[in-house]
Amino acid sequence: MKKGINHWCFPKGYSLVEAAQLAAKAGFDTFEPNVELPPAAAGRTAAASSEGQARLPERLTTETTEAEARSLAEAIRATGLEISSLSTAALWQIPLSSPDEKQRSQGIAFVEKMLELAAWMKVEVILVVPGVVTADAPYEKVWDRSLEGLQHLARVAAKHRVVIGVENVWNKFLLSPLEFRRFVEAVGSEWVGAYFDIGNVLVNGFPDQWIRILGPLVRRCHVKDFRTDIGNLQGFVPLLQGHVTWRAVVDALGEIGYDGPLTAELSPYPTAPEQLIYDTAAALDRIIGGRL
Repeated sequence: MKKGINHWCFPKGYSLVEAAQLAAKAGFDTFEPNVELPPAAAGRTAAASSEGQARLPERLTTETTEAEARSLAEAIRATGLEISSLSTAALWQIPLSSPDEKQRSQGIAFVEKMLELAAWMKVEVILVVPGVVTADAPYEKVWDRSLEGLQHLARVAAKHRVVIGVENVWNKFLLSPLEFRRFVEAVGSEWVGAYFDIGNVLVNGFPDQWIRILGPLVRRCHVKDFRTDIGNLQGFVPLLQGHVTWRAVVDALGEIGYDGPLTAELSPYPTAPEQLIYDTAAALDRIIGGRL
């Protein structure tokens, strides 16, 4: 398995290329950019330098052009890192399961753009949050709407030859590994699999059990740790500081033949935030190496 890290782990203000450079220096193998809605990246897209030459955009958004995306990918790979996948938080704002048809269409269009960006950047997998259960979006409707959206997107993914990884998150949806597997299988496409978040399931389950049940559907993994004695959002902590049974997790991943990246998705430290990058690399060395 490979050591991976997401752009969210880096101090605020780090561009994609700056983050990749630090990740490479810290000894990571792979890097995961995030795709943002344009308002989240206002003022941080490609601009002209003082010499009049175009410079790389600091973030990926739905307004990123093909030329910009290809140049960004080249610059990231020039650090020695692979690009493991593309992630996003935008689908919490424009969920595929929204009761509002216009918002659902925006979510579909956003994922289509992610697939296009991934194809331009030669990235194999994108992360997709499948839907969000709310008081206005009941569980069974979220199932139906999300499934319909993903079946459409699976055809787009096949055209681009990019896998959609459905992530398990705290969205009050797909609350067991059996249901998660059933949902992904119901999409009915080899281009849709599972993006398994190891830390997210500790609130009500055991990640090694989920891994064995999902089996070959697991295409990518996010890693963070979680303290079950806290049990809420404040329970997410850096690697090796929580209650994830990492030895059991690594054993289960080995059993299903997973050899892809373990991509850290953590918040920077409030003091000396760059230190998180080095600490996470060291923790992943121990986890992947079985020194637990």
